Amino acid sequence: MRPWRDGPSDRRSYHHGNLKEALIEAARRFIAERGVGGFTLVDAARLVGVTPAALYRHFRGREALLEEVAGRGFTDLAERLAKAIGGRGTPLERFTRMGEAYLAFAEEEPGYYAAIFETRSTGLAPGTSGSDEPPRPSPFDLLVEALRSTFPDGFGGVDPRFIALEVWALSHGLATLSAAGQLPKGPGVPDKYELLRAGVLALVHGAASRPRA
Repeated sequence: MRPWRDGPSDRRSYHHGNLKEALIEAARRFIAERGVGGFTLVDAARLVGVTPAALYRHFRGREALLEEVAGRGFTDLAERLAKAIGGRGTPLERFTRMGEAYLAFAEEEPGYYAAIFETRSTGLAPGTSGSDEPPRPSPFDLLVEALRSTFPDGFGGVDPRFIALEVWALSHGLATLSAAGQLPKGPGVPDKYELLRAGVLALVHGAASRPRA
């Protein structure tokens, strides 16, 4: 994704009636470059070439705009994970690809990713939603269901949600370290995808081999 190097002065025109979408895109890009706290409604208005007052036709305020960005990101991530688990391969291969899709999303959509985790009304836990629509499967729900289908015999009495949380923590940790440039690099050093695959296999197989309680 190309950065908006010129910042607020680099305006993007929008077609009449699409102001809402233009504002969401402006916020997403600001978040990617500056973080969730790195922009104001005035910044977003200036970027799309309107007065700040025009924003309130679509959003109650800055938090409402951030929640919309987080909701869009949430939907994108859930679709990617669902596509990964619905692809070809063994159940374990498809489950591992969910983790790979998670890492790719964090790298390709840093604005969405940051908004998801820093906006209170939207997240990965079951039952969270930024709207009044009926609850939809969250990425966490997809992880749990994927584990259950991969290992129908269970994990020795351990709740699959606990294993899903461990896999989620691994994926989120790798994504965060990678974004911060903190993962070691060099000859013979595994990349984040290799680390993820090894970690998922260790967590899942270790859990599957536990004696049944």
